Amino acid sequence: QVQLVESGGGLVQAGGSLRLSCAASGRTFSSYGMGWFRQAPQKEREFVSAFSWSGGSTFYADSVKGRFTISRDNAKNTIYLQMNSLKPEDTAVYYCAADSSYSALVNGRANYWGKGTLVTVSS
Repeated sequence: QVQLVESGGGLVQAGGSLRLSCAASGRTFSSYGMGWFRQAPQKEREFVSAFSWSGGSTFYADSVKGRFTISRDNAKNTIYLQMNSLKPEDTAVYYCAADSSYSALVNGRANYWGKGTLVTVSS
C-alpha cells in the first residue's frame, strides 16, 4: 500500500520561503510521477507541480513558475517543494500525490494522496 506523508508546512510572512517534504513508501516509485497540489479555502484543488521519477521531467503551474522548485531524493524516496517569494494567495493545504502516469498528474489526476500540510502566508 502506498503511503505519502507531507511535512514542512507552517506560517510565513509574504516574501518568505518554506520547503515541503513528501516521504513515499509502500512501493518502488522509479516509474511513477509525483507532485504537489493545493487547495485554498473555498476553492477547488489545483495542480502545483510534478515530476517524472524515471525521466526527470518537471512541470509547474503558471502561478508558481519561477518561485517554486520541485526536487527529489532517490535514496530517501522523498520529494520536496521549495517555495520562495511566497504570496498570501499561496495560502492553502498542500497535498503530495503520486500516479503511475506523469501525464495524469499534470492533468490534475492522481491515484495516491497524502493527507496534506497547511501553508499560511501572512501579508
